[in-house]
Amino acid sequence: MPHSLIDTMERQAVVPALKDPAQLDTCLACPGEVVFLLCGDILNIESLLRRLHEAGKKVVVHADLVVGLASKEIAVDFLHHCGADGIISTRPHLVRRSRELGLLSVLRVFIIDSKAMSNLRQESEDARPDAIEVLPGAMPQVIERLSREIRVPLIAGGLLSDKADILSALGAGARCVSTSDSDLWGL
Repeated sequence: MPHSLIDTMERQAVVPALKDPAQLDTCLACPGEVVFLLCGDILNIESLLRRLHEAGKKVVVHADLVVGLASKEIAVDFLHHCGADGIISTRPHLVRRSRELGLLSVLRVFIIDSKAMSNLRQESEDARPDAIEVLPGAMPQVIERLSREIRVPLIAGGLLSDKADILSALGAGARCVSTSDSDLWGL
């Protein structure tokens, strides 16, 4: 059964990816329900989560980018304890732990060559994510191919610079896109 946040993100289409706490107020004003949190440290992560939750946002934290966390499963437990609604990671064991805890689990992958594409099927079977975030997201032909080959919802992220990029990614089969470009958050 798909995680409930997948449908929410699909309805939202553009998920703000907050990578600088200085943009928190801009993010809070966005109409969407889900935010990807790509910043923070072990001292401020809880307060960032609280502020986003107070604004009615569901927050998916990129565990690899929280300064001070190790790449151990206990890091996911810590983020769950702090109130994260989901986890993004490039590390399959963290994605598996996220799923075990009932959090949205997103495997982030960088498609830089054909080997990365061929490895993705095995990685997705090992991690069993709820979704896969494909970077760079401005590759509609690759997204289209992956959406046919892999039965996990795809999120396009990275290097999306305008509305045309977003529409191309969505048209190619991505369920939604994530972007740190605040000019695109309201689309």
